[in-house]
Amino acid sequence: MRYQLSLMLYRLVFLGLLPIAWLLLQLRSIKQKAYRQRIGERFGFLPRQFKAGGIIVHAASVGEVIALKSFISQLLETKPNRVITVTTFTPTGSEQVKKLFGERVQHCYLPLDSTFCVAAFLNKLKPQAMVFMETELWPNLIAQSAEQGIKLLLINGRLSQKSMDSYRKLAWLITPTINRFDKVLCQSQVNYEHFLALGADVARCKVSGNVKFDISVNQTIEDKQQELAEFVVTERLIWVVASTHKGDESIALNAFTELLKSLPQLLLIIVPRHPERFNDVASLCLAQGYNLARRSTQEKVTSDKQVWLLDSLGELLPTCALASVVTMGGSFSDIGGHNPLEPALFKKPIVVGPNMSNFVEVMQQLIAEQGIIQLTDQDNVDMTDELSKVITDILLSEKTQQTLGENAYRVVTQNQGASARSVKQLLKLL
Repeated sequence: MRYQLSLMLYRLVFLGLLPIAWLLLQLRSIKQKAYRQRIGERFGFLPRQFKAGGIIVHAASVGEVIALKSFISQLLETKPNRVITVTTFTPTGSEQVKKLFGERVQHCYLPLDSTFCVAAFLNKLKPQAMVFMETELWPNLIAQSAEQGIKLLLINGRLSQKSMDSYRKLAWLITPTINRFDKVLCQSQVNYEHFLALGADVARCKVSGNVKFDISVNQTIEDKQQELAEFVVTERLIWVVASTHKGDESIALNAFTELLKSLPQLLLIIVPRHPERFNDVASLCLAQGYNLARRSTQEKVTSDKQVWLLDSLGELLPTCALASVVTMGGSFSDIGGHNPLEPALFKKPIVVGPNMSNFVEVMQQLIAEQGIIQLTDQDNVDMTDELSKVITDILLSEKTQQTLGENAYRVVTQNQGASARSVKQLLKLL
C-alpha cells in the first residue's frame, strides 16, 4: 500500500514537472539544436511506421550505446526477425545508434517518466521485454511495464556506495521499483551486495560481469582509423585527451605547455564529451596561443599544428588507435571519469585523474595488472605538474608504452563475455 501511494505521489509530481521539462529541453536546444527536434518522442508520440511487439533496449547516451553494442549485436544475430527498438535520452546517443546499427533497429527517445507519456509509448510499441542498463530506474515506466506483463531486465547493474546512500532516502519508492525487474544482472560482486543491501530480492539478482569489457574492433572502426590517420601529415607522438568536461581542457593545456619544452613536435588531440562545448574548447585553445586545427573544417594537421580538436561525433574509439598515450577526461573533477577500456582495446598506455568513481572495479583490475596510471594529487596546480611529468615519462619510453598497453589489453580480454550471458538471460525470460 505504501508503495502504491508513493508511486501515485511520484506520478503527480512528475506530471506537474512536465512544463518545466519542456522548458529545459528548449533551453538546452539553444546550444544544441537537436534537443528541439523530435520533441514528440519525449512525450511518447512515436513515428507511425514503428512496429510493435519486440524488445526495447535503453541506452541513455553515447557511452551506454557503445557499451551495449555487443549486447545489441548478439541480440540481432540471435533474433533476426524480432523488432529491436533502441532508446536514448541524448541526441549524441541517438546519432551513435544510427551509426552503429542503421536500419537494423528502430530508434527513438525514451519518453519522460509521466503517466500519459509512458502510456502512449507502451501502447505504440507493445514490447515483450524492456532492457535497462546500470542504474536506469524510472519508477513509472517500470511500474506500467510490469503491470502490462512486459518482461523487465536490468543488465550491467551498477550501484555505487554514493548512489546507494542516496537511494536509501527514497527506499520506499526505489526498492519496490528494483523488485519489479524479473532479473537484475550485476557487473560485480560489490554491486550485487549493494543491490541486496538496498532491499533487492536475492532470487532476482546475480553477477554476470561488465558488458563494457565486450568491445572489439570492426571494419568500420578500422576504416575510420585510416581516415583520421590521413589527416595527420607528419609522423608524430600523439597525446589524446578524451571525453573532456569543463576544466579538463585547462589542466591538459597547461600540462601540454610543459610537455612541448622537451617534446616540441607532440600533437595534442582533444575530444570533448559534449558537442555544445566544441566552440568553447576551440576558443580556449586559441586564447592560450596554440595553433589549432579542427576536425569539422577537414583541414590537414600539418607539422605546425599543435592541437587537433575532434569536434565530431562517434570518432573517439578510432582516435584512440592513433594515440601514443591516452588520458581520460571526467577524472579530474566530480564527474567520476569515463571508460578507460576503450584505449585499452588498442593496447594504449592510459593515464587518468584522481576521480574514477564510475569505474571502481575496472580501475581495481587495471591497477592490479599495472595497466593504468592514476594521478594522486587533488590540487589543480600540482595535478598539472604531475600530469606533465607522467606523460613525459611514458612518451620517452617505448618499453613503458608497450608494457602499460599490453597489460591493459589483457584486462579487457580476460573479462569479456557479459553481453552473451545477458542475452542468454533475456531469451530465458522470453
